[in-house]
Amino acid sequence: MLKTNFLKNKLENEKVVIGTWSVIPSPVVSDVISASGLDFLIIDFEHGPISFETAQQMVMACESRNVSPVMRVGGLISDEILRALEIGVHCVHVPNITTVDEVKDIVVYSKYPPLGNRGFSPFTRAGGYGHGPAKGLHENANKSTLIAIHIEGREAFEQIESILEVSGIDIIFIGIYDLSKSLGIPGQVDHPLIKDMLQDVTKKITKARKYPGTIVTTAAQLQYAVEIGMKYITYSVDCEILLRGYRNIVHELETLTCHKVI
Repeated sequence: MLKTNFLKNKLENEKVVIGTWSVIPSPVVSDVISASGLDFLIIDFEHGPISFETAQQMVMACESRNVSPVMRVGGLISDEILRALEIGVHCVHVPNITTVDEVKDIVVYSKYPPLGNRGFSPFTRAGGYGHGPAKGLHENANKSTLIAIHIEGREAFEQIESILEVSGIDIIFIGIYDLSKSLGIPGQVDHPLIKDMLQDVTKKITKARKYPGTIVTTAAQLQYAVEIGMKYITYSVDCEILLRGYRNIVHELETLTCHKVI
């Protein structure tokens, strides 16, 4: 049973939170990342080669450091949403959302009655592994669990006002890479068109009393995200940060020795 959602508490206290994506299927890596002081870690089940068994171990590693474990599922897939919640994530991310009906379905899959129709079993990590703690589980889970949706294309942006009216959704995450693709400028996430859309939708999300979020990969992007009012920010991906760190080491040696290291 989820007792403390560190991420939810911070957002409700108006803190700007920062986390990262994890595609490396390793609870040890999750523990190392969590030791850094980040607010949350997103276990990427959409793009990463991570099993639910490993994901549960990663969740436990995060919680041991008071870092909120989050999972991005593969899409609007009811059993993946359920299993993510059953292993005890503090927030479930659902990508590629384009319509109001899809948002409503997410709430149905993620919340217990009367808010939704999430399947119930106390014999899970989230359920406390037995029927003893089952009393009060529904109410606690409905209150504590966060739901994040990804809007990543023109269609979702055109329906943003209606999407924001759906009760039960907490975080609206703008996927700027897929957005750039849908606008015909793939990868150009610093393009003025992307920045203008990001600023505009952030204002709408904030006005609807929900939390706007996006991904950044540089200090300049982080500064811009904070300046326009983003509250839920992911900084790069574990594999890229690892790669970047070791590339910098190689570059330092190449600079010192003036020849390429083989």
